[in-house]
Amino acid sequence: MGISGKSQLLFALVFTTRYLDLLTSFISLYNTSMKVIYISCSYATVYLIYMKFKATYDGNHDTFRVEFLVVPVGGLSFLVNHDFSPLEILWTFSIYLESVAILPQLFMISKTGEAETITTHYLFFLGLYRALYLFNWIWRYTFEGFFDLIAIVAGVVQTILYCDFFYLYVTKVLKGKKLSLPA
Repeated sequence: MGISGKSQLLFALVFTTRYLDLLTSFISLYNTSMKVIYISCSYATVYLIYMKFKATYDGNHDTFRVEFLVVPVGGLSFLVNHDFSPLEILWTFSIYLESVAILPQLFMISKTGEAETITTHYLFFLGLYRALYLFNWIWRYTFEGFFDLIAIVAGVVQTILYCDFFYLYVTKVLKGKKLSLPA
């Protein structure tokens, strides 16, 4: 209850387009296993929301128009990528889409004006996961000389989108209050 099915669909699309290299290259058993787990869990979550727990899904508040994200992100991934090849464009699409995939969830919270505590914890850790990428980028640049401007810009955009939520999480949820938006 309180989870946006549309955000979860976008995350499933993110992992599907990001890990299409499963069909063309093998890096390691661990890498392959983790990619399959990410994709499987994403679609399992979508199944649970729309099928198994359909009665608790709030479709009346999950009304964000995802085409306003998918179409511009698709266009941008054709224009700004590392290599104009199908897998690279789809990888770039996944990076850009992941940065905005949380918007339907944030829109749903703003529409209802509040969120359950478990939902806020889920969102906090989803945002924290992305914010922790900052350390990955610093590590890789420092020790490997690797710098991916597309991933960094998209990650910064995603982290900025979470900032308001992080503030509300720290000032309300961590103090034992329910997350409710100011009137």
